[in-house]
Order: sequence, then C-alpha cells, then structure tokens
Amino acid sequence: WIDYYDGRDATEVMHAFHSEKARKMFQRLPKSKEAAQLDHSAAPVTSVMRNFRALRAKLEADGWWKRDIGHEVRLLSIWLALNVAGVLGVHQPTLWARAAGIVALAAANTQAGWLAHDYIHGVDTWSNRLRMMGPLFGGMSVTWWSDKHNKHHALTNEIGVDEDIATDPVLYIKPPNASQDSWLRRVQHVLAPLTLSALFWIWRIDSIKVVLKELRKNKPRKGTATEGLLLAAHWAMVGILVPLKFIPIVIFLSGMITAVIVTATHQSEELFENFNPDFVDNQFRTTRDAKPRTTISAWLWGGMQYQLEHHLFPSMPRSKHPKLQPILAKFAEDNQIPGGLRITDEFDLIKLNWDMYRAVANAPVDPTAPPMRGRNHHVSAIPA
Repeated sequence: WIDYYDGRDATEVMHAFHSEKARKMFQRLPKSKEAAQLDHSAAPVTSVMRNFRALRAKLEADGWWKRDIGHEVRLLSIWLALNVAGVLGVHQPTLWARAAGIVALAAANTQAGWLAHDYIHGVDTWSNRLRMMGPLFGGMSVTWWSDKHNKHHALTNEIGVDEDIATDPVLYIKPPNASQDSWLRRVQHVLAPLTLSALFWIWRIDSIKVVLKELRKNKPRKGTATEGLLLAAHWAMVGILVPLKFIPIVIFLSGMITAVIVTATHQSEELFENFNPDFVDNQFRTTRDAKPRTTISAWLWGGMQYQLEHHLFPSMPRSKHPKLQPILAKFAEDNQIPGGLRITDEFDLIKLNWDMYRAVANAPVDPTAPPMRGRNHHVSAIPA
C-alpha cells in the first residue's frame, strides 16, 4: 500500500498503523531531498484532517489504546468453549448434536478471525503475544492478511487498488465494461449466499500460496517460516479433531457469516476512481456502522459493527469502540462532514448490500468502467 502514497501525505495512515514507539522512529528515517517540492505538490491538509489529528492526540493522552484484559479473556473463553462444544458435538451419534456442533465450530471459526484481526492490528504487548492466532487457529497467514488488509484500510473503496471490493467475476459491485463482464453477473444476487460462503476457502488457499511464495525468496520476511509451520499445525489439528466430511460444511458456513458482515459495511458505499487525499473524509464516505438487534448478533459481528471507528483507529482495541461512536458522531457534526456517522440496522444494511448486487446484475455494461483490480494509476509526484 505504501507505494501508492509516493509523493502523497501519509500522515493519517502511518499514525493509524503504527505504535507510539514506531512513530518516534520515523524521525530517524532518511529525509527526502525534494521535501519542499513534495510539500508543494501534495494536496493541502484540510481542517477536518487537522482536527482529526488533535482528536487522535487527545484519545492517546487519555489512554484509549490501553487494552481491557478482562474483556479479552472473556472473548477468548467464549471462543474456546465453542470449539470444545463443537468438537464434542460433531462426534455424537445424533443428527441434531452434529448439526449443533457444526454451528458451534463455524461460529468459533468466525470469532477466531475477528480476534486475530484485532490482534494483528494491535500495537500493544497483548496483541504482539497473540499475533499468530490467525495462522494457528484460523488458518490464515499474517503476511497475506497484512498486505491485503492494510491496503484496504489505506485506500478504502479505491477502484483498482482495494482488493476487498474486487470480488468480480462472481460478485460485481458496479457495472463492468464488456471485457470484464461475466454471465455470472446476471444471477449474482441469487447465487450470493453460495459465493459468499466460499470466502474462507479463498482466504485459506491464498494464505498458503502467499507463504509458499515468500518462502521461495532468498530472504523471506521475518516470521514467514513460523507462519508456515503454524498453518500446517492448523490443518493437522482440524483433521484430527473434526471428521473430514464436516470440515467443508464448517468452513462454508463460517465463510458466509463472515462475508455477509465484511461486505455489508463498505460495498454499497461510495467508490473512488481516483485517490482521495483526505483520509478522514474518505473513511466517512466509504464506511457505515451497523446496529445489531440482539446481544448475540452483536457478539457475532465481532466488533465490525463499529466499522468507521475501526477504520479511523485500526490499532485501537475494539472494546473501546462503543464509547468512541458518540465522540465520532459529534466530530462529524462539529466538522460538518456530509452524511456524518451513519448507523444502519443490521438487517437493513445486509438488504442494502443485496439490493446493490441485484441492481448491478440487471444493469447494462458500462464501456467506461475501469477494472476493479490491478490498475496502476498512481504517478509519483517526483518522477524518477
């Protein structure tokens, strides 16, 4: 993602991703010989961005990045209990017990993803210790996830760059040009539950491919070998504890739960064909919060119902997001951000996303539509 910020102001993104210790190290990095030219060519810092920097500084001073260990232990205990119950259930002789075991394992797998997501983003000691939860218990590589997901955070809903919105040719979120079209688009809203269910299979396969590709390099990134061993341990553990015939069902069900959540808060929002230099404005325009109806559904969302809070402060522990929501709502009001902080009922939000799939399925091709992935449209401010 950082290549796309060549010649651009990356202040908000760099602060969002890094710890206080890491940010102090920025001062020791080599300085550009064309600093004045870069300052002149970069988009001006808006009043919204300046006020956001002040808000972030205040939140840091007030201890909002201090993790609630009790909250983490409760979440991990629920996740562990579901795994135990699920494994016991799928080995029972009755159909209902096996079905309950499959549901428990699917929910546990989804929660493993949310927990790992929070810990990989995290910048505290607790997160660092549990950083490898993803490959060991979720079957997903930290290296793969960091490359893909950080780009999504840094360039949310930017067409051709953000891989989270590049779900064609099975799911289109805007009408494509003729060369990018597929017959699947016409029935995508009908097939959506099936295609969304494949999410965790795709992520697991991509994780293995990325780790193997990295290990073939002369100098693999630090920790990749450990990831490879943990991925192998994950699949060995799954194969030992869960009957083979149930594994695909668990992963498909968990994938559908997760995919419905991760797609709903961004895909039906505004898309950008060009870079938006105002990081804060971009997040408000491309991200929507969800309002769960029950305590169980709120738990199932895994903190992703506070999607805007997470996108503006990705390294902040998710336990802080409920109290952050009204602060961001007031920030949006004070800074006259169009639309403000948008919160939509969880089922209305899911329906909004499905309606988008249906509308795109029935729309004609758009001859001017750019490709949704692999578009090298950034030109450095300082030509090489």
